[in-house]
Amino acid sequence: MKRPAAISFVCAAFFLTAFAAGKSPSPAPSWADSLRSFYLYTEGIKQHSVVGDSLRARELFREALRCDSAFAPAYYELAVAQVDRSPAEAAELARKAYLLDTANLWYHSLYGQALVYSGQYDRALGVFRDLRRADPKNSDNYRILAALYELSRQPFAAIATLDSAEMRFGRIPVLSTMKRQLLLATHQTDKAVAEARALVDAAPYDAESRVVLAGLYARTGKDSLALAEYGKALEADSTSLATLAALSDYYNDRRDFRSMLAVTKRMFALDAMPLASKVARFGQFTSDTRFYREFYIQLNDLASMLAIRYPREKQAVELYARHLIASGQLQQALELYKSHTFDMPAEEDYFTAVIDIETYLRRPDSVDRYVARALEFFPERPVFHIAKGNALSYSKHYGPALDAYRVSLRLADSDSLRGVIWGLTGDTWHQAAVDSASAARSQAARSTAARRKALKACFRAYDRSLRFLPDNPLVLNNYAYFLAVEGLQLEKALAMSSRAVALTDNNPTYLDTYAWVLFRLGRTEEARKIMQQAIALDSRSSPELLVHYGDILDALGERFMAETYWRKALEKGYDAAAIARRLDVSSPKPPRP
Repeated sequence: MKRPAAISFVCAAFFLTAFAAGKSPSPAPSWADSLRSFYLYTEGIKQHSVVGDSLRARELFREALRCDSAFAPAYYELAVAQVDRSPAEAAELARKAYLLDTANLWYHSLYGQALVYSGQYDRALGVFRDLRRADPKNSDNYRILAALYELSRQPFAAIATLDSAEMRFGRIPVLSTMKRQLLLATHQTDKAVAEARALVDAAPYDAESRVVLAGLYARTGKDSLALAEYGKALEADSTSLATLAALSDYYNDRRDFRSMLAVTKRMFALDAMPLASKVARFGQFTSDTRFYREFYIQLNDLASMLAIRYPREKQAVELYARHLIASGQLQQALELYKSHTFDMPAEEDYFTAVIDIETYLRRPDSVDRYVARALEFFPERPVFHIAKGNALSYSKHYGPALDAYRVSLRLADSDSLRGVIWGLTGDTWHQAAVDSASAARSQAARSTAARRKALKACFRAYDRSLRFLPDNPLVLNNYAYFLAVEGLQLEKALAMSSRAVALTDNNPTYLDTYAWVLFRLGRTEEARKIMQQAIALDSRSSPELLVHYGDILDALGERFMAETYWRKALEKGYDAAAIARRLDVSSPKPPRP
């Protein structure tokens, strides 16, 4: 930035120094009082520009003003330093500099800019009016003045200012854009179109100008002209991402989704569009299930394109796998994930996906295999030890499952995860207790000591889980249900069950537990109401819920309706022997579920 006063002073200092140069030894420089402020100002410039000490520079500028309160350059430098920190203070400093030297355009311009920064638009408007007259060759003054007119709700004055700039400088893109926006804001659409048309005529091969004109034609309902301009823009640059995006939005606004997806396919073929943007755009398309279903073929093309173009990119792999799962091709998604478990370096999420899908498909052998491979690469990750425990528990290898959970507990890095693991440990102990009870019934000589030990360990594990994670609805529900089944601590079970229901907004499974606890407490009528709600909310028609409802109705003396629900449960796959026992009239009451 030009600083005339500083240059003058440096010259003066050089002149004075030249006279002293011939003397030996050189005396310490002495300054007339009238030059003291120049000296301090120059030292401030040096501290700021050479040394980089802005704090010391400001101190020197203030000292210069104490020596000469009419020293305008110091006010200017202080205003520049304060414009970002304190715009209002900068505006006052710049005002003082300007008043001391009204012919200095730097001071004048800084004063106006500081007023804008500090939000004093009305005062800034007057300043920039004066600046336009004082410096008519500076196009920035017209731009800022037009913006200030717009802020003060004088759009026509802003347009007139831009017209004046156009007459003086010709068409400047940024000013033309402002003018076009103002014309649209004042409903002068035809003039806005004419403005855009003039820009296109001035630069017929500029794709951006044609896109602007196409957008205006689309806004005025002239679709054929809009499409023609989009076409010419693509002729000028067929790989313009901005043009394709604008055309895609045009088709989207007109709900021509097939054309929109066709344009999107062209966009996805461009390297200029980042993969993250492509994934985000695909996610927008697939967020609506009906849209996904109706345009599945086009969306499948997009997903396949990304999978082919980015075969090793995790975002693309995940997108294509989710697409396969959403379209019902679970096995193909599984094979895709499996193929990437051989990638190096190994990717944890691919193993997790394979294990989750194989668990869902109830393939314990495959789960074991991929868990073992995952642990080779990620031996310290508790999630894979948990998966190992789940697979072993499912296969009824309860001892090794509990060992896997113990390892995962040692590796867990949060209380919430520890709470989950203790909950799984409790589930495993309970299943061991159930199996022990079954074995005891089939082998009359077998002791029930193992069952009692397993139940004790189960409830102890649940207690630990809830200490780490008090509001874990799954543990609260399971703990309550198992206490109800055993007929133990039913009031505690009721409190936990009601909490699980409140946390999950009336989950039907948790409502079933709540009803069953009420039933075991003898509050049968209340249990019936809750059970009705559970069955109404259960979209899967779970046989367990149907059996429980039948048991409650039977206890209320509604035998016919109870048998109806028991038979429905039988049709849904409930244990035939258990249903037969319930249907036996001679049976005094239904057995425990």
